[in-house]
Amino acid sequence: MNRERRLAQAFVVLADTYAAEFDPLHLFHRLVHACRNLLEVDAVAVMMADARGSLKTMAATDEDAALAELMQTQSGRGPCMDCYRTGEPVSVPGIAAESERWPQLAAAMTGLGYGSLQAVPVRLHERPLGVLTLLRTSPGCPPEDDVHLAQALADSAALALMHWSVEPARAEDVITRVQGVIASKATLEIAKGMIAQYTGGTIAEAARLLSAYAHERHVRLTDTAHALVTRSVAPDALVEVKHPA
Repeated sequence: MNRERRLAQAFVVLADTYAAEFDPLHLFHRLVHACRNLLEVDAVAVMMADARGSLKTMAATDEDAALAELMQTQSGRGPCMDCYRTGEPVSVPGIAAESERWPQLAAAMTGLGYGSLQAVPVRLHERPLGVLTLLRTSPGCPPEDDVHLAQALADSAALALMHWSVEPARAEDVITRVQGVIASKATLEIAKGMIAQYTGGTIAEAARLLSAYAHERHVRLTDTAHALVTRSVAPDALVEVKHPA
């Protein structure tokens, strides 16, 4: 499939929010993977702001990208924080050169192998809702067309939140929906921890079990996580999916 077809498919996938089994958490998963597949980047992550304006990681293409986001949210400093506050893209062509401005972040990201970063706001009608982060192992600015495309994909994801559910939301209602998705993400992380503790496995393995259970029963991942946390579903039910009788 050529790039034009993959690009068209990405926008269709981001806009497909009307299916009964649509899970808002998947929206961010689709966004980061679409960016990684379409752009000249090595890793992608997306954060959304909660009611207090604190950014929370919603999806990342790998653990290192998620760690780079976490360091910024914990310190309250970094290019992603600046991007969210201003609502404008922030480019860092050389992370190593920012050791005076962001000493801990620059050292950590260099240690992770990243050479440059591009932050793009996730916004609705110019209102910042979060940040999309594009990471590259090489220094330098990404192609200008890639930055514009990343912004278009991020804006599409924000619009998708307006049209999630039977009745599209008003612009002011999207903030409430974002908070709902953030809460669902927190529940999912608790569910992963519960499964990992039950099985003695890793968080990644627990995530796969949760996804497999939701897929097999054609239910939303958020509903599965909520059922597990509220004890409506026992942990052994998810383990049985991995080892069917």
